[in-house]
Amino acid sequence: MGWCPTVNSMSEPLWDFAPPPSSNLRDREVSQHGSRLSNKRIALIISGSIASYRSPDLVRDLRREGAEVQVFATADALRYVAREALEWTSLNPVLTESSPNASHLSDNSPFSAYLVAPATYNLLNKFACGIADDLPTALLASALGRAERAKTPILVVPTMHGSMHNKILQESLSRLNDHGVTVVPPRQENGKNNLPGNEFLVGQLIRSLSAGTLKGHQLMITGGPTPVWIDHIRLFTNRFTGALSIEIAKQAWFEQATIQLILGQGSMKTPSYLPHQRVVDFSSYREKVLSGLGEGLIDTAIFSAAVADYQPTHVHPGKLPSGQQLTLSFEQTPKVIREVRAAYPKLKMVAFKYEENHTHEELMVIARQRAKKYQLVVANRGEEFIEYGDQVAWLVEQDKSEEQMISKPAIAKAVLDRVASWV
Repeated sequence: MGWCPTVNSMSEPLWDFAPPPSSNLRDREVSQHGSRLSNKRIALIISGSIASYRSPDLVRDLRREGAEVQVFATADALRYVAREALEWTSLNPVLTESSPNASHLSDNSPFSAYLVAPATYNLLNKFACGIADDLPTALLASALGRAERAKTPILVVPTMHGSMHNKILQESLSRLNDHGVTVVPPRQENGKNNLPGNEFLVGQLIRSLSAGTLKGHQLMITGGPTPVWIDHIRLFTNRFTGALSIEIAKQAWFEQATIQLILGQGSMKTPSYLPHQRVVDFSSYREKVLSGLGEGLIDTAIFSAAVADYQPTHVHPGKLPSGQQLTLSFEQTPKVIREVRAAYPKLKMVAFKYEENHTHEELMVIARQRAKKYQLVVANRGEEFIEYGDQVAWLVEQDKSEEQMISKPAIAKAVLDRVASWV
């Protein structure tokens, strides 16, 4: 008879051994995170790098945005990742060799974009020199021709040891860039060009496929709290997280705007693809806004930060002692948005106004007054959030009827639609 060890009855299990909750998703389906790649057919080209082991997860993340994914792989790539895993995750057979139906030409169902990740030294140099001696490189030769005619995006992600990042590679990358290929920056660490995270790669692909309604725009977007110091340890702040500003910045970046996102301390984490700067307090926020505008490149500023209205009249040096009653005196902070309007009268500006204990009619009166100074005012009340269970905002523009939007994505899109219309 087999021997079964006795488990100590006093030990506590790490879980209760209950089965997972039921789901309507079938075995190979993925939960949807968005729809920005819906109806997009993506060719994912995998070359022979150890980073290929991450490809099945990348396939699933592309599908989570609605993409259909067709994988092409070099023979070396399949040494690092199983064909079965790629086929299971993509729902399509992996293509490695030419066939009578000329799959690399994709005439019957053209690809929306081509993503080479990971892109090895060998594949990049062959692509740059026009060598097409296997299916993946023949596919890329065809892709380049399509890109020249129809502007089909091609993205390559250099992935190799740093010792291979030589002048030959740099010349090849420069040549590909000149041909309109997007060279996605790798994650450089430990002396290597590593494959970036999937969030970064999916974001870059979404941006490349967007309509580019904000291409050529340079936007400053502010968000989150701007704390003020009480002493060298403690800060006064507020509960806002910068979530709406991040949503606005995401959508603007996807639509190919150049953005300067300034977030106060305590703001939410941003997606890895989104360029941003963080400031620790009101003073650094003010300095960053004014210096950023001073460069003269920004054409539209969207001020959604929850800026501190008051600051202590005196900041205690060191740490205030605890365990005793404390009385503080406050003074008003400078109104940064007013300083900006005075310094840049031609700058297009979006102002935000949040109120509580006001009626809708009172809020609209306040917003209409502000709209005389700024191109657009986004006004909301805390009471409406309670009523709808989501963020509610009213867009107020001079000589136009106010427009109600519900949810952060809807508010962000409406704001950016107005910005695009000002061109």
